[in-house]
Amino acid sequence: MNTLATALSQAMTTSERNLVVLDRASGQWNPHPWQEVHARAENIAERILDGPDGAVGLVGEPTVEFAAAIQGAWLAGRSLSILPGPVRGADDQQWARATAQRFDAIGVTQVFSLDNYLELLRPNISGITVHDVATVGHCQRSTTLPQQGASADTPAVLQGTAGSTGTPRTALLSPEAVLHNIAALLQHTRVDPSVDIGCTWLPLYHDMGLTFLLTGFLSGADMWLAPTAAFSASPFRWLTWLSQSRASLTAAPNFAYSVIGKYARRVPDVDLSRLRFCLNGGEPIDCTGFQLFLSELGRFGLDPHAAAPSYGMAESTCAVTSPTPGTGLLFDEIIDPETDSVRRHAVLGDPIPGMEVRIAPTGHSDGARDIGEIEIRGTSMMSGYLGQQPLAHDEWFRTGDLGYQTDAGLVVCGRVKELITVAGRNIFPSEVERVAAQVRGVREGAVVAVGTADAARPGLVITAEFRGPDEAGARSDLVQRVASQCGVMPADVVFVAPGSLPRTSSGKLRRLEVKQNLEAARA
Repeated sequence: MNTLATALSQAMTTSERNLVVLDRASGQWNPHPWQEVHARAENIAERILDGPDGAVGLVGEPTVEFAAAIQGAWLAGRSLSILPGPVRGADDQQWARATAQRFDAIGVTQVFSLDNYLELLRPNISGITVHDVATVGHCQRSTTLPQQGASADTPAVLQGTAGSTGTPRTALLSPEAVLHNIAALLQHTRVDPSVDIGCTWLPLYHDMGLTFLLTGFLSGADMWLAPTAAFSASPFRWLTWLSQSRASLTAAPNFAYSVIGKYARRVPDVDLSRLRFCLNGGEPIDCTGFQLFLSELGRFGLDPHAAAPSYGMAESTCAVTSPTPGTGLLFDEIIDPETDSVRRHAVLGDPIPGMEVRIAPTGHSDGARDIGEIEIRGTSMMSGYLGQQPLAHDEWFRTGDLGYQTDAGLVVCGRVKELITVAGRNIFPSEVERVAAQVRGVREGAVVAVGTADAARPGLVITAEFRGPDEAGARSDLVQRVASQCGVMPADVVFVAPGSLPRTSSGKLRRLEVKQNLEAARA
């Protein structure tokens, strides 16, 4: 077995705690001892070894069998790829064909799925064996799984990147890189498996969701796992789950915290007093929205020092920087000398053990701050992208993110490709988008600010999903707010129907695609 599978087996077979999985149909939480989960993983590994060589694919809602299949792939010495199911409104047949093509393109030869996903995939997959994970991943085990050797260059995870500013790629994550990232997070967050409890609804095809779940695998601590669809159907259930589980650790992207804080009057009677680490990552952090969440939920016992705005990416397995537990939300304030407006950037902590961060100068600035491109390296880094040159062990990786360092930690301002320059001023889309989202009728988290391609007279164009009776009034309000608070007059404001803006599989807005669509419409 590889180092990752060995470490997880040791933790899972000696733990006396549970993986607790939500059954979405019944609403019941079902505990499964980690030793049972490992037995299921061995059954799945056995089936994998009876099949063709190649990587293993997973798709479907998380069940105990689905979670066990993650370790099952590694026990069999195979690479693992997890892909998302169809989103609401998608054509199921097109999704199935696209998923089959994606699996085939990265070398997957066996796929484990369940329920209606099986019915969709089987007619659309040729040359790939499809298994019912619920049948294969049973908990009865009477023999010992033979030790499996794995090629030294076999990745543990074939992780799709977000592709928010370009074509998604597949990061090759070695067993050692995945193990280092999980172990570093456990060390950084000071997890005590006898006390700590994790609770997550994050999608497992996303690096943050998979890594958070794996901290339970490696620590052997109690981990509560809910399907993402259950959160999407009713976001406030997340708070109920945190209260029921008595969780001390959780993680979510910024939008989840912002939605809960904005509509906190709907919060049920919950007890959040045990939460000590609330990781916020995966997308730009809105300091105001996160602060509102912390203050509103303080009524239910939440310690504001539990806030943990962090930085990571698929290419580094997941985490790169994170604040020390108990730090809380820190932000760096920048005063715009032209408008006197104050911009707040969340401070994202220091590198976790094994990772390094540096800022490469780019000539950009924000007030008194010299901003550069963030570069990273360390023990959690990918081996490279599938089909491209490998990444050297000590090579600095250019993230494409702009930021700067403070005494308190890293600050991320935006993406290099998304930086907007108007009249000699550098404008970060996230700042404009936060201001625009304050306009009534504009959907929060559904605003895209881009620069026009007109070289003679570059300008700012804002596209937002809008629902309301007074479109003209909202457009005027948006223009005034952006001009006053961001110091630039939008060249155009485009309102579109809710759900129209293109997104990645993890929900991030595809700004580059929005820009391309606007340019095509104006051509």
